[in-house]
Amino acid sequence: MRTIRGFVVASASVVLVLMGSAPVGAQPPEPPPTTTPFATPDTDNCPFATSPPPAIDLSEVPEPGQTTPPALPVPAEAIGGDALAECGTVTPDGAPPLPADISATGWVLADLDSGDVLAAKDPHGRYRPASIIKILLALVVLDELDLNRTTVATAEDAGIEGSSVGLGKGGVYTNMQLMQGLVMASGNDAAHALAAQLGGNEAAVEKMNAKATSLGALDTRTASPSGLDGPGMSSSAYDMALIFRSAMADPTFAELISTEMVDFPGYPRDPAITEDVDRPGFALSNDNQLLYNYDGALGGKTGFTDSARQTFVGAAARDGRRLAVTLMLGDVLPIRPWEQAARLLDYGFALPVDSTVGVLVDQDSAAPVTSTRPAVPTLASPPTDPAGQTDPAASARASALKAGGDTVIRIGFAVIGALIVLGLLLWARQLNRRR
Repeated sequence: MRTIRGFVVASASVVLVLMGSAPVGAQPPEPPPTTTPFATPDTDNCPFATSPPPAIDLSEVPEPGQTTPPALPVPAEAIGGDALAECGTVTPDGAPPLPADISATGWVLADLDSGDVLAAKDPHGRYRPASIIKILLALVVLDELDLNRTTVATAEDAGIEGSSVGLGKGGVYTNMQLMQGLVMASGNDAAHALAAQLGGNEAAVEKMNAKATSLGALDTRTASPSGLDGPGMSSSAYDMALIFRSAMADPTFAELISTEMVDFPGYPRDPAITEDVDRPGFALSNDNQLLYNYDGALGGKTGFTDSARQTFVGAAARDGRRLAVTLMLGDVLPIRPWEQAARLLDYGFALPVDSTVGVLVDQDSAAPVTSTRPAVPTLASPPTDPAGQTDPAASARASALKAGGDTVIRIGFAVIGALIVLGLLLWARQLNRRR
């Protein structure tokens, strides 16, 4: 079954590449042999400090009547430590040279348990995450949905653009099975079905972005639940390491990414497309090759779009340590992304345990940002509406409260003064009566 499945996927990928596009999560075919020497992309001059490189297709053109949101503000201090403000490679003092065959433009190597960042390249550079942003959707689902609840797939779920786990109209799936399709096979159809239960794509995106902000992932703004590129989409190697670490703290997610194969349900026939039999269930296998080929692998997530190129998240355990690697804007040269991740994992496991260049921050501990980010409301400040304008009613309430407080103080002094005067008058009257 794996051979047949692999042949079908490989054939589809070839056709898609020839047509000029490939779905999220799909892996392009191996590149032809070349004699051109490979060079790791140079990011020393911070070319992606505020935004990803320009899209190579029309995926980020806004819908009519909409505009591309401005770039996310850059924090005043680099999240995770001063060394992570660097845009080139960052390694501990005295560390050996990095592997020479890493094509990822930005990457982070971190310890999942301590949160220490062991080495990095352009950690806060803004890149498109592609399907690895599904990890963020998984976090929202784990927070909000019952995984035992069943849902019926719609034609819209089944027909969604990009990579698919194989949902069919009328198929009945538990949310756990949808999560398996989301994490193991990078199914955009599974992402769509889960997002529908979160209130639809727009609501799911809002919840994903709120979750990213709460984690301190301030380089991240998703434009779709699945990782399909859209206006304003961005993340960073650091943010994806932060999000992945949070996900790995959940036993359900950790089990999902480490699962090699599960039985996945089929769906009933659709007379509209002349099917005369129900579609049977099938064996769903994990598409992350690190899981099968690296000693101690814990799993991970793949991603690909034409503009994002190759993205990857993976983790492994060895000698009591759990390390993770995130890769952004990579390619299949000189080796595939999972192999590049393996090289960096080997490098990390060879470093002393106390090696560090920064830290993955804990939840709700992000650094302050520049003045371009709206200030966090305080008790003394009226709230604002979504457009950033002061709510007139709230402002009036705040002014009234302030004025009311002043009035109470003035009334209090007046009452006390009146009581004193009245007391003096009564005392004087008593004296006159006694006389």
